[in-house]
Amino acid sequence: MVKRNTCVFISGNGSNLKNLIFHSRDNIFPIKISLIISNNRKANGLIYAKKYKIPFILINTNFKNYENKILFNLRKYNIEFICLAGYMKILSNSLIQNFQKKIINIHPSLLPKFKGLNTFSRMLKNKEIKAGCTVHYVNEKLDAGNTIVQKTFFINKNDNEQILKKKTQKLEYRAFPEAIIKIFRNF
Repeated sequence: MVKRNTCVFISGNGSNLKNLIFHSRDNIFPIKISLIISNNRKANGLIYAKKYKIPFILINTNFKNYENKILFNLRKYNIEFICLAGYMKILSNSLIQNFQKKIINIHPSLLPKFKGLNTFSRMLKNKEIKAGCTVHYVNEKLDAGNTIVQKTFFINKNDNEQILKKKTQKLEYRAFPEAIIKIFRNF
């Protein structure tokens, strides 16, 4: 199997990155993580880049043309596919158009509900009975691309934001690899 060169964008702990690295080491998994991009030099996820000797780039999103640096490095590493795994910046239309239908994101809610940030507090405030995660294609609108995979669970009356986050992350670790396999089965 030919593995697709993939870049993972992160901003934080990198638990989904770690999970994707684990899966990518399987011979039948369709991607190879060839590059990691972070907008946060203190992102704990960079530990995995170093540990597994995966090249990484730190991007200062305060600079005017920072996306030119991103595009340059994506070309340099022959990136064919992008996974957003807790990347806390909105991509420009230019970057999205350069990788049409080749950028996916994992979001900690059952989209289209609770787009954006603070999903768990909004779920609790809204007295939702179900929660979960969504892997979707990235388009020009925030958390609005077509759904690839969704996983759900029921919210217990004693669940708080931390418990919802832990339950959701467990589902994310299954949903992200499943979505990638589903996408490349259709390539």
